Amino acid sequence: MTHKPIEGFSRLSKDQKIDWIVQEYLGGDKSYQDVLTQYWNADPELQKRHEEFSENTITNFYMPYGIAPNFLIDGKLLALPMAVEESSVVAAASKAAKFWLEKGGFKTTIVNTKKLGHTHFIFKAEAHKIKHFFNFRLKKRLFEATEAITMNMRGRGGGILNIRLVDKTQDLENYYQLKASFDTVDSMGANFINSCLEQFGNTLREEVQNEESFTSEEKESLQVVMNILSNYTPDCLVRAEVSCPIEELNDDSGISNEEFAWKFKQAVTIAELEPFRATTHNKGIMNGVDAVVIATGNDFRATEACAHAYAARDGQYRSLSHCTLENGIFRFWIDLPVSVGVIGGLTNLHPLVKFSFALLGKPSAQELMSILAVSGLAQNFGALRSLITTGIQKGHMKMHLFNILNQLNATPDEKAFFVNYFKTKTVTHHEVITQLNQLREQG
Repeated sequence: MTHKPIEGFSRLSKDQKIDWIVQEYLGGDKSYQDVLTQYWNADPELQKRHEEFSENTITNFYMPYGIAPNFLIDGKLLALPMAVEESSVVAAASKAAKFWLEKGGFKTTIVNTKKLGHTHFIFKAEAHKIKHFFNFRLKKRLFEATEAITMNMRGRGGGILNIRLVDKTQDLENYYQLKASFDTVDSMGANFINSCLEQFGNTLREEVQNEESFTSEEKESLQVVMNILSNYTPDCLVRAEVSCPIEELNDDSGISNEEFAWKFKQAVTIAELEPFRATTHNKGIMNGVDAVVIATGNDFRATEACAHAYAARDGQYRSLSHCTLENGIFRFWIDLPVSVGVIGGLTNLHPLVKFSFALLGKPSAQELMSILAVSGLAQNFGALRSLITTGIQKGHMKMHLFNILNQLNATPDEKAFFVNYFKTKTVTHHEVITQLNQLREQG
């Protein structure tokens, strides 16, 4: 079937959009309309609010929203909200939280909260003239030109921290940057940063035209390419860690505490050295981080991009977490670059986001950074603990069991049978099908 393009789709009503999709792509099958409408919120005003978060919305996409309790973070006992669809993520985080609860919990340190943005421009002028112009004229004017934009942020203790001229002409002919650092306090700050940067671009154009040291040809050569924040914020960094004497690890896996600690350290070292393992290792960390990021209405795509860029900052992709065994002490920690906010965006609009912040005690942005790092570290600890003892599939597949049974339309009695059946066995898809067929033949 050849589909036809459509003009003005965004101007159609929600019902008209659905009608067109069903007719054009789904063969007119009205059952798909029911699939979409059953996820609409019963409150029309709340549904409208959700639709206005994005564009061309026709329904809501639901994800499980779970709670991971018993997180002792810097002396505070918290229950973490986690929006995630992957089996075992919440369970693994909860188990790790409980494991460390009696050992002092998680400790965190905010290393820095600096965020970055750039004005990228091409300028065919002599480098020494550009640098003199920046140092003795432009930099001051950039701060002055953005005073109205930064006034409220400065009132909250933030603002523009510094502006630098970066010569990138060795990488691209005539390419320069205005590299600015920002403190956006409790907001993620994307709109604030981009507004400042766009003003930088305008001010740069104006000041170049008024600078007598530049020739008319040089002035005409200036091209401001773009003004945009960077989601790579290596200096917006938090550390989360756990530690205890090796003899107090008290692992219940059937191996000694010493062997557990040694194997755990080897697993982390392998992830520090081997990119293939590091990718999966860090993916597991982000299972925990992203689940809380989504539950608090922050940008998980930016969080992911930043974390993975940081993991490759020395030219090789490596583990975000680290482990040492020194003087009989097991120490495990993560350095996580993460830029998040607790005001602005969806924080005052999405009811579940508001619930998440209330659940967490209305944290500051720095406190949320700490919570995210802890969530990632706990998830990583839980995964590594399984990998070096029972294997990852035993716990993961038990959590995945209900997904398999739901796909096979299992009844409540059949589900109860399998929960008991797999108490001492590792779940496999083949075994579920085999046993379910036998069960139904007998019944």
